[in-house]
Amino acid sequence: MVLSGLAERDVDLMGGKVENMEKTSVAGSIFDIARVVALAIVIALFIRIFAFQPFNIPSGSMKPTLLVGDYLFISKFSYGYSRYSFPFDARLFGGRLFGRQPERGDVVVFHYKGVDYIKRLIGLPGDRIQMKHGQLFLNGKAVPRRAAPSFSTSDYYGHRREVKRYRETLPNGKTYQTLDLVENGTGDDTRVFHVPVGHYFMMGDNRDNSSDSRFRSPIGFVPAENLIGKAQFLYFSHEDMKRAGSYFDWFRLVRWHRLFTRIR
Repeated sequence: MVLSGLAERDVDLMGGKVENMEKTSVAGSIFDIARVVALAIVIALFIRIFAFQPFNIPSGSMKPTLLVGDYLFISKFSYGYSRYSFPFDARLFGGRLFGRQPERGDVVVFHYKGVDYIKRLIGLPGDRIQMKHGQLFLNGKAVPRRAAPSFSTSDYYGHRREVKRYRETLPNGKTYQTLDLVENGTGDDTRVFHVPVGHYFMMGDNRDNSSDSRFRSPIGFVPAENLIGKAQFLYFSHEDMKRAGSYFDWFRLVRWHRLFTRIR
């Protein structure tokens, strides 16, 4: 009887030991998963803050370079970091860290008065910018442009029409396309803009449908501190998904030819 009781107690002790080991193993697995998830979040935040940030295009101000429904990455490190580089309030962070001056023709994302914009950088500090009869003048000289095949676009009511398209080339060799929707638009003839120190002059490629530095409201000259990053490449693009009635339509509305293309 004594031997039998000892055996039963030994079994109970062993069973408790196995149960404790199982609990420890489960707890360790949960800890490992949590650690991996936390590490992934830290890496994602690091990339988001210091390397690349995603943006999408909600308006047609940069047509034909960027279209509504384009999704792109900007490089945060291209111009250094300011308080606008962070996804949280960093008012104590003044100026730019590792700051580098952008080049004429860069497509830039910047923050201004609570809104993020994307435009093409046309004027550097000290430049004189003017529009005459729809043509860009830089420091008193006309920026060369040549006619390109017309561009098909939709008006406010969804009607398709062909508009004038030009290829413009800046003095540094940067070339890109612009649109001319109407003759004698409100931004086709301007005064001479003298870009102040520490600021930049931005314009949309869709010259007749862009609120940019030609107009005092809402943008005007853009302070260097407000630059967030340089637009680099598209990773996704689609037409109006409201037109999709099925999964097949969704597949058809993706602009496959624009995926993973560089922004110039």
